[in-house]
Amino acid sequence: METSTFDFDSGELCLDFANTLEWHASENPEDRLGDYADFLAWAEAAELLPAERLDRLRRLLSAQSQEAASVHGRAIQLREAIYRIFADVAGERSASLDDLVVINEELNEALYHSQVSPAPQGFSWQWAEVSGRLDQLLWPVVRSAAELLTSDSLDRVKECADDRGCGYLFIDTSRNRSRRWCSMESCGNRAKVRQHRERKRKNA
Repeated sequence: METSTFDFDSGELCLDFANTLEWHASENPEDRLGDYADFLAWAEAAELLPAERLDRLRRLLSAQSQEAASVHGRAIQLREAIYRIFADVAGERSASLDDLVVINEELNEALYHSQVSPAPQGFSWQWAEVSGRLDQLLWPVVRSAAELLTSDSLDRVKECADDRGCGYLFIDTSRNRSRRWCSMESCGNRAKVRQHRERKRKNA
């Protein structure tokens, strides 16, 4: 899959990951992560890990096809848990404890492989060097979800208001928190056209 098919405009890595299922809230969603190779392509586009580590994972695919399928299944399970939790947050609903269990199970694994390392200015989080672990792509994603859930930006999480089921999640950075659409060029423009037609009908 070409990296150009992926969107990284949500404002948070975990929401970008959730948005890899397009039209998430509709009856006919379109999945951009059909297998582990697609997940790896997304990770490369997201600059999730250093290029050499991603290349090593790519070389392991044919030899570890069963493990790749298993990790892909975990990735989809994590993505859906992330989507449901943040859609609940956006809709001011209580999050499912089952979804939190999924996130916490992956978070435990991620935290086990995280470490503090020297950086050009102070210190930073790094991922331990683990050759052969296909599931290391999950770790930055789940940590992003945990950080957003516990951050001051949580109340800025929104879901596209398109009534066809766009389901796009994003961080509303507008000053008055008035953003409603994934973008004005797509769902927002459709809503404006529909509102204009409704006003014309009423005034006819």
